[in-house]
Amino acid sequence: MHIEQIYTNCLAQGAYFIESDGEAAVIDPLRETEPYIRRAKEKGVKIKYIFETHFHADFVSGHLDLAKKTGAQIIYGPEAKTEFEKYDAKDGEEFKIGKLTLKVLHTPGHTIECSTFLLFDEEGKEHAIFTGDTLFIGDVGRPDLSQNGSDLTQEILAGWLFDSLRHKIMPLPDDVLVYPAHGAGSACGKNMSLETWSTLGDQKKTNYALRADMSKEEFVQEVTEGLAPPPQYFAKNAQLNKGGYQSIDTVMDTGNKALQLAEFMSIIEQEDILLLDVRAKDVFVKGFIPGSIFIGLDGSFAPWVGALIEDITQKIVFIAPEGREEETVRRLARVGYDNTLGYLEGGYSTWVNAYQDIDHIPTIQASEFTEKYKEGALSVIDVRKPSEYETKHIEGSILYPLDFINMATSVFIDPAVPHFVHCRSGYRSTAAISILKRRGYDKLINVQDSFDKIANNNLPLEGSCPSLIA
Repeated sequence: MHIEQIYTNCLAQGAYFIESDGEAAVIDPLRETEPYIRRAKEKGVKIKYIFETHFHADFVSGHLDLAKKTGAQIIYGPEAKTEFEKYDAKDGEEFKIGKLTLKVLHTPGHTIECSTFLLFDEEGKEHAIFTGDTLFIGDVGRPDLSQNGSDLTQEILAGWLFDSLRHKIMPLPDDVLVYPAHGAGSACGKNMSLETWSTLGDQKKTNYALRADMSKEEFVQEVTEGLAPPPQYFAKNAQLNKGGYQSIDTVMDTGNKALQLAEFMSIIEQEDILLLDVRAKDVFVKGFIPGSIFIGLDGSFAPWVGALIEDITQKIVFIAPEGREEETVRRLARVGYDNTLGYLEGGYSTWVNAYQDIDHIPTIQASEFTEKYKEGALSVIDVRKPSEYETKHIEGSILYPLDFINMATSVFIDPAVPHFVHCRSGYRSTAAISILKRRGYDKLINVQDSFDKIANNNLPLEGSCPSLIA
């Protein structure tokens, strides 16, 4: 028996490769198929099944391409209605993988079709559960992503989740391993651990949602309170996973294309084109092609793309660090942004060497910002998350999380007044300013230092204060 967790930090996502006696199964694969096909080839096994715990909302799964390339059967649990051929497993149905057995446990609550897969080892002993978004380490899945109809509220789904956990998962032995689909950083839960696996016994002791003395009413209240709105791309990714999508190979062939300067310039002059710059933030602020928006590869790239680029069919060309062009296209495709048309060959240097116009973001360090703050009133915009802001923020600063920056208008941000924008490290503030500059906001100054450096400069800090978000 071999179980491997294939964890992708950018998406905080875990896929699983299970192998026994010449056969393999993949659970919740990412869109690119190569990692799974390569493992099967290295081990000399055939991928027999592709199991999906539910319709993922935060990434496009690789089930369709992987099935076409390997002949493996796609399996969902009950209530999973798709527009492509798959096998509809019944609650309690079992599947053989070599000498192993995988049993389907229908565990609705995060979504209607959520299933957990219980793995029995060669001796028939319960060994592990692959919980998808039903049970995380330290948390459970949010119940507000599958409300198909006015009568199906998050409270109803949370009640289902309570029952699923109590009747299907918690009765299992404490030494059963728990392998979830996500860890800390995913928006599919509220309070996930940095750990990516655990035992069920440990979760019964430490996970707030598995308290033995918790009533259903208490569970529903705790699970539903404090939920931030889901990222706008979640519903779109879920629909792609239900309905199908074009081959990742086609997307890569179209997107991973080097464009000569003349062709690149002709493309970006079109109104329906978005110019994306994925270089490091420290490099971007010093110079970029006018009209670019910044979402750096060295960060939570794919989730930020999904949050900030509202049209999933958006045509995109990009500037990337040399050697990372293919990576850019692949990571865009992970969240369904398939209309990449190519990148400028030679990157930003090609643009500069051709003596084309450039733009930059005025940037100051914490010490200079402190001096200006103490000289008089400043307009300070904090683009961190509400939870970060509530913990500690600069007195008088206004919260406008990056997730909602596309809603910014002159009603909230006066284009005639200078604004100092900061986050925790400079990544989110750089992205926010690039988006606002593209809309004509020119009086924005980036505080590039970490928030800790800003806070340690004897600036007045406080708890909650005015926010631009209701």
